[in-house]
Amino acid sequence: MSITFYQYPKCGTCQRAKKWLDSHDINFESVHIVENPPSKEDIKELVEKSGLDIKKFFNTSGMKYRELGLKDKVKTASEDELLNLLASDGMLLKRPITTDGNKVTVGFNEDTYNEAWGK
Repeated sequence: MSITFYQYPKCGTCQRAKKWLDSHDINFESVHIVENPPSKEDIKELVEKSGLDIKKFFNTSGMKYRELGLKDKVKTASEDELLNLLASDGMLLKRPITTDGNKVTVGFNEDTYNEAWGK
């Protein structure tokens, strides 16, 4: 199983998720979400495979989200506009995003990780 782990090294949630993956001997490729953010096409695919609403991919507690006043914008924006926003800045993406190409998890919740990535 080849796992891609989009994360921001200083993010506490990402550190906990990484620790979980390491403790379960799961190999993954770590991608710095700010230096190498996923493309618009990649994000669209991640959203589709996750089964989640695209709004779940926004880092709503981030400063960037608040600075851009996105709380109201995301309610009325089209999917294409939302994808463009997410692709424009890795700090707007909720993290970590973990995927094996088939399933996708967003954020870190131990139960979700056990279900999705546990052996």
